[in-house]
Amino acid sequence: MRFRHTTTAMALALMATGVTPAWADIEAAKAFLDAEIGDMSSLSRAEQEAEMQWFIDAAQPFAGMDIKVVSETLTTHEYEAKVLAPAFTAMTGIKITHDLIGEGDVVEKLQTQMQTGENIYDAYINDSDLIGTHWRYQQVRILDDWMAGEGAAVTNPGLDVADFIGTSFTTAPDGKLYQLPTQQFANLYWFRADWFDHETTKADFKAKYGYDLGVPLNWSAYEDIAEFFTGRDMSYAGGPTSAWGNMDYGKKDPSLGWRYTDAWMSMAGMGDVGEPNGLPVDEWGIRVNEASQPVGSCVERGGATNDAAAVYAVTKAIDWLQRFTPPEAQGMTFGEAGPVPAQGQIAQQIFWYTAFTADMVKEGLPVMNEDGTPKWRMAPSPHGAYWQEGMKVGYQDAGSWTLMKSTPVDRAQAAWLYAQFVVSKTVDVKKSHVGLTFIRESTIQHDSFTERAPRLGGLVEFYRSPARVQWSPTGTNVPDYPKLAQLWWQNIGDAMSGAKSPQEALDALCAEQERVMERIERAGVQGDIGPKMNEPQDAQFWLDEPGAPVAKLDNEKPMGETIAYDELIKSWQN
Repeated sequence: MRFRHTTTAMALALMATGVTPAWADIEAAKAFLDAEIGDMSSLSRAEQEAEMQWFIDAAQPFAGMDIKVVSETLTTHEYEAKVLAPAFTAMTGIKITHDLIGEGDVVEKLQTQMQTGENIYDAYINDSDLIGTHWRYQQVRILDDWMAGEGAAVTNPGLDVADFIGTSFTTAPDGKLYQLPTQQFANLYWFRADWFDHETTKADFKAKYGYDLGVPLNWSAYEDIAEFFTGRDMSYAGGPTSAWGNMDYGKKDPSLGWRYTDAWMSMAGMGDVGEPNGLPVDEWGIRVNEASQPVGSCVERGGATNDAAAVYAVTKAIDWLQRFTPPEAQGMTFGEAGPVPAQGQIAQQIFWYTAFTADMVKEGLPVMNEDGTPKWRMAPSPHGAYWQEGMKVGYQDAGSWTLMKSTPVDRAQAAWLYAQFVVSKTVDVKKSHVGLTFIRESTIQHDSFTERAPRLGGLVEFYRSPARVQWSPTGTNVPDYPKLAQLWWQNIGDAMSGAKSPQEALDALCAEQERVMERIERAGVQGDIGPKMNEPQDAQFWLDEPGAPVAKLDNEKPMGETIAYDELIKSWQN
């Protein structure tokens, strides 16, 4: 069974010459299916050909158009850009330019198009973290309305929106679908199972800490494990003579903001209970009223961005970065830090994205066995001292197709065809084997993933479990993601560098978030769903109210708790 992708000769020629064929027919589709898809699909060959024929027929009015789309640079999107885009061009005659740029650059381009109305790209793959922005500004095409109206003739009858596992993330409070997922990945706990399972390791840990080494359930256990492994000679288990107990990154860079807005605060216990996001206070610390209007971020307005749980969250991250992490990590970005655990010196990582799975299972890596199985496993991240049952437990990225209203209708229609092609049932199983970023239930349940599961360290088990729905992207409390997100990395960066204490940095962050929301309120650009800020009150008023914000706990390091990995997997299966 093949997991590495190939390209058709036709696709290679198109990429080399940039020439769009004057013809487009089912023979191009058959060549693509033969060379690239095979049995890697949830559809039969006859169903695949029928779906490709539909794309060919629907694309005829747009043949010869040059369409530009953009996404961040991930393995999944590289596959879309380098393999699927040329194949789509060969089949339909629509020339697709799929640009790959940094995530921050994607947001910047989208923001520019929103502000100027200039059609920079015909479609965007941007995170569903912007759902609150899209819902409030109403500058993107609502896909439910689009598929029933101007996009009806170019909407694949086999799209099967119900098969997508992430549409709850791209649906606004008005009940309508605004974006369509094309890749998803979660942040989970990553650990060296071979080190954890070694009898010497287990005995030494139990002797020192008084409880069993295993998957940490709380931050206390994570900290104990990080301390235990840092500097430890793991050569008896095939590891280095001096290991590290944690991996993270700390450079003052836009990716530092994602490190915290991507649910780190709710994992610590900041915010309220609620799925998919805390309500009325979410994992950004932003409170909304019953009409979903943001009303505050600082404690004095009922927010939690600077409450005790938030301070605890940032304090712990900095402490672990300084004590248990390779020193060079303090100057790394998200992308630079991602490959480090695969080098073989890291014992565990509390905040690890499953998007790195494809790069962590390559043959010959120090974290891989000779038989092709990984020495590592993934599991749910542990909870902080302020966390309570029913709170959000982690983040799930949902990079999603988004159509701007400023894009001319015919260009949006052509781009929508390409978007549907790269998420179609014909190609999704193969695409998921390449990038390991699942979006469809039919793909997750495909036999090929049952076969491959032992080589993926728990990824398939996680996505087949009910637990996956508890990981969610940024929700609708955030009224303007581009404007607010940049405040996080700038202020958290001040705490990381020591220029400010965590409390000072978070006080500044929440105040700046409120200034942005006040400007939006005064401008009136988001109507009756935009911010309507609370009047500040004494902090104690809000601390005495149920839920977030919260006061400082007397004990922020309770006894460590762990669970055996096999028991965890059984709980998922049950």
